[in-house]
Amino acid sequence: MISIEGLKVEFGATPLFQDVSFVINKKDRIALVGKNGAGKSTMLKILAGIQHPTEGTVAVQRGVTVGYLPQVMVLSDTRTVMAEAETAFSHIFEMQKNLERMNQELAERTDYESEEYHALIDRFTHENDRFLMMGGTNYKGEIERTLMGLGFSRADFDRPTSEFSGGWRMRIELAKILLGRPDVLLLDEPTNHLDIESIQWLENFLKTSPGAVVLVSHDRAFINNVTNRTIEISCGRIYDYKVPYDEYVVLRKERREQQLRAYENQQKEIKDTEDFIERFRYKATKAVQVQSRIKQLEKIVPIEIDEEDNSSLRLKFPPAVRSGNYPVICENVKKAYGSHVVFHDVDLTIRRGEKVAFVGRNGEGKSTLVKCIMGEIPYEGKLTIGHNVQIGYFAQNQAQLLDESITVFDTIDRVAKGDIRLKIRDILGAFMFGGEASEKKVKVLSGGERSRLAMIRLLLEPVNLLILDEPTNHLDMRSKDVLKEAIREFDGTAIVVSHDREFLDGLVTKVYEFGGGVVKEHIGGIYDFLEKKKMESLDELQLAKSPAAVEDKNKEGATSDNKLSYEARKEQNKKIRRLEKLVADCEEKIGKLEAQVAELEGRMATPEGASDMKLYERHQQLKREIAAIEEEWENASIGLEELKE
Repeated sequence: MISIEGLKVEFGATPLFQDVSFVINKKDRIALVGKNGAGKSTMLKILAGIQHPTEGTVAVQRGVTVGYLPQVMVLSDTRTVMAEAETAFSHIFEMQKNLERMNQELAERTDYESEEYHALIDRFTHENDRFLMMGGTNYKGEIERTLMGLGFSRADFDRPTSEFSGGWRMRIELAKILLGRPDVLLLDEPTNHLDIESIQWLENFLKTSPGAVVLVSHDRAFINNVTNRTIEISCGRIYDYKVPYDEYVVLRKERREQQLRAYENQQKEIKDTEDFIERFRYKATKAVQVQSRIKQLEKIVPIEIDEEDNSSLRLKFPPAVRSGNYPVICENVKKAYGSHVVFHDVDLTIRRGEKVAFVGRNGEGKSTLVKCIMGEIPYEGKLTIGHNVQIGYFAQNQAQLLDESITVFDTIDRVAKGDIRLKIRDILGAFMFGGEASEKKVKVLSGGERSRLAMIRLLLEPVNLLILDEPTNHLDMRSKDVLKEAIREFDGTAIVVSHDREFLDGLVTKVYEFGGGVVKEHIGGIYDFLEKKKMESLDELQLAKSPAAVEDKNKEGATSDNKLSYEARKEQNKKIRRLEKLVADCEEKIGKLEAQVAELEGRMATPEGASDMKLYERHQQLKREIAAIEEEWENASIGLEELKE
């Protein structure tokens, strides 16, 4: 679908990457990975046609459409949510106008026997069939499903987009791109503004999407669940792995070990050659051998080793005074803005040393309760902060409180104490402020860079209650690992507001779910909560389908109805899991067969292989096998999509 050949991008003297070639095929779901600054976002812009490379070509197959979601974009605020989403169907409206125009012409003309009249009827019939095939009559339902999947309610549809925050407006842009059903989706950090439920919806959408997907994301669980191929940008080159992210990590480690062995062998070879030259340089009898070794040395191409991942760097919070046994206690806490009740009757107790998560859809009150705990806004009920509690608070607006006149290094140097001062450079490097970046003035930093700097500063302050509101939005995977390990070893109490399942996994032991004005406590980790939540959602779905069952839920008949509904739902889930496995198996088979085809084509391109008819017969056989499995994949994907609707 898209072919990249000999790509080179230069910013200044050093190339960002060079001699990059790869192909994006139909059904590819590619995770584009690499350290910050490696060129991931630049690559997406080049694929989208927004930026041009210094050298090389990007060939997009004729008729292939591309949808691109950047990290940051200029948003329009002149329409309602529904009207803005409808712009994705502008081609449908154009077709509708053409059909209306032809229909009007058919009604007005009287030359029923003429060739022109019959040609007009044929054209109208063809265009009308095309209109129906493209979903011209049910696009509203598709818009509603997509917007609600991304977290909007029906009540939001007629609200102006200007009433929504930047994160929610980005969701509208994402909805428009998804509704356009492009053949290739390019997504740059699509989960940054989504809650857990919306991320799961997007995962399912992308997994069953018939087109190709290329995405950049620091959400490890998301890219693992969505992608089947990983392209790493490292040392200005790319490494293409036909596996999901977790498998790539293992293979990358093996590759680096091989590089190290090859590098060590090469260094030994160079040293031995140099020793030989030095030893026999002035001996006439060895002149020929010496010249030969000198030429041999000149021909050696140095082996490069991938950038080392220093995620093993460990940070430890400075010791703080011991707090009371219960740092936070809420009793019947309520918060309302006029008639709008954010939450009510909140009863929760957080014990010293606990790590808890606040999760739920955006707008359900997670950050509002944090502000109540911080004493920033008034509330009803009783909220007690325990004895000797010292709060360290991180939110995106904390970045605005930094001193703009000093450098990144000085910002951290002023709060670091004791032995940690010796590790300031390492810490800054772990959070993407390595090298010259540490000498930048705060005033020239981007919003994301300021957030990271505020996070580092918080890590070095002596606190015993840590409150982090979406701490991972601007961190790469390495930085997230460093932060997660630091919080895990933190001997105080932590409240983490986050939608990042991978970050929360193994970190929190209790989950507070915000939704519908109430806060529910779930004991266990984030995946325990998600598993339980799916079961709860099934029960709620059954009750919603049977209003009588809600009123008479203690009656035997209602219980029986619910049980039948539950059994039916259980059977449907079995079918979904079976089809998901079939889709995954087909994709794996196709990947293996395509690798065999590529290997054959390489052999066929050689002079010996060009005349080998057996290679051509095997090539045709593999192509037929791929076509058969692709048909099976397509049928399974359609069936899966129908079951999930």
